[in-house]
Amino acid sequence: MKTVQPAEGETFDIELEENLLKQNEDLAKTNRKRLDEQGVHAIDILGSIGSGKTTLVQQLVKHVGTAHRVAAIAGDLTTTIDADRIQDVGAQVIQANTGKECHLDANLVRKALDELDLDQLDLLLIENVGNLICPGEFPVGAHQRMVVVSTTEGPYMILKHPYILMESSVLAVNKIDLADAMEVSLEQLKKDALSVKSNLKVVFTNGRTGEGIPELIQALNIEIS
Repeated sequence: MKTVQPAEGETFDIELEENLLKQNEDLAKTNRKRLDEQGVHAIDILGSIGSGKTTLVQQLVKHVGTAHRVAAIAGDLTTTIDADRIQDVGAQVIQANTGKECHLDANLVRKALDELDLDQLDLLLIENVGNLICPGEFPVGAHQRMVVVSTTEGPYMILKHPYILMESSVLAVNKIDLADAMEVSLEQLKKDALSVKSNLKVVFTNGRTGEGIPELIQALNIEIS
């Protein structure tokens, strides 16, 4: 498995000056143009550590892998644990290690794209670093953003982190089997999310069993017929 890392001085941080944030935005536009030219649809998947992002990516690969040529970029600080899990279900994976940074940036995604044969892909799943704050400021060039929130994070996760939803099109409320145990109302989570963004597509999922995955695929506009 190939791994890409930022060279010294290349990492963008949320506290850097506005001109460098603008540079990241410009690089994201370049990534998007490149993906468009190759006919590859990219989805940036965001969520906290432990929300179930990797498990949902695994399910998406298993469900759409026969209809689409799928690859993934797995963002993490140092390990390849998530990348290995995604690779195990049949997707080509590029590990993107961010070092100390709490998000992927457009430059690191550009490096990962260089390692992929985009001519042989239809769908690219980008699993961002586990964080619901920093990645919001750093577009990477994806066509869609999907946020994953789990019931084990409690009833106020959406209200505490509304900004990440504003730039997203889909919310997966994961680990629904644990909602009762955590005393979390699924309908209230949905209501909270729609109060932030009224046209957000909200899907209830259980990544371990695959419940809700067909609905998630539909919400992401991935055709598998």
